[in-house]
Parts: sequence; C-alpha cells; structure tokens
Amino acid sequence: MGTIVREFRAGFELSDKMLRSADEAVVIEDMKMNNIDPLLAPLKGADHRDLNGVQLDVVRAGNSRVKRVVYQPGFRWSTHMKPTTGTDLCMHAHVGFLARGQIHIEYADGCKQEFAAPEVVVIDPGHDGWVVGGEAAVLIEFDFEGNTASRLGMPPSHRHPKA
Repeated sequence: MGTIVREFRAGFELSDKMLRSADEAVVIEDMKMNNIDPLLAPLKGADHRDLNGVQLDVVRAGNSRVKRVVYQPGFRWSTHMKPTTGTDLCMHAHVGFLARGQIHIEYADGCKQEFAAPEVVVIDPGHDGWVVGGEAAVLIEFDFEGNTASRLGMPPSHRHPKA
C-alpha cells in the first residue's frame, strides 16, 4: 500500500502516518505557518512552570517524569536557583538529551563537563551549571524526582572512582 499524502492550503504535506487526528493536523499546520519552533511548542498534557527564568514542562510517566527544561542565555544555577533552594550547589542528578545549546558544569572539586547539542547528558548531584553562548539550552530530562541518582545507580554526589 502506498502512503497517502494530504496537502494543506499552505502547501505543506504530511503523510497519514503522521496524522493521528484532524486536530493534530491543524496544530502542525499552525506551527509551520506561524514559524513556531516544534522543540519549544506547548506540550500536550504537560505541567508548565516558569522558575527563576527556567521554563519547565513536566509529564508523568509511571513512577518517573519526562521534562523539557529550557535554560535561557545567561542562566547560571548559582545565580538564579541557589537563592530559591538554599543549597550551595544543585543536588539533583540530571540524565537526558541536550537537544539545543551548550552547558558548562562544574563540581566543587573543580571537575568540569561541557555538553553541546546534540549530546546525552549525565550530571551527578553537587554541581553548578550555566548556559554557554547566546543560545538557549534545551534539555529533555528523565527523572525520579528526589530519587533520580539512587534509582539510576548514580552516586549521591559527584566523586571520582577509586583506582
């Protein structure tokens, strides 16, 4: 069987395999006509929050969460989040996929990590971090709220393996 293609008034084509409902077709068409970046478009069923300049969209998935986190240029955890959390460093583990932008991570012992999209991200608890450059960083993250490190077999804070 061949693929049926529907053409919309703006000239965009989408195969039937991509269309689950007429509503989705309209949303896709609107996004293309209005130049909406699909990576930043509203997520159906997500809990959206803005926290100290960080845009956060969270969707529950069983006992875990899938999050889209958008860090704007100039964001630095120690500047923007430390006053809210009351801790010197971010004590959350981060595991996911950096879909856009660049981030720099620094641990208390001086260890550093650089991530640039597209790249898988694994960050131990106990870090500071910031956006590098003039582009927002978009991280698709998977977590278990306060139990991410233990559930994924990560250390409770950054450390070096014993030789």
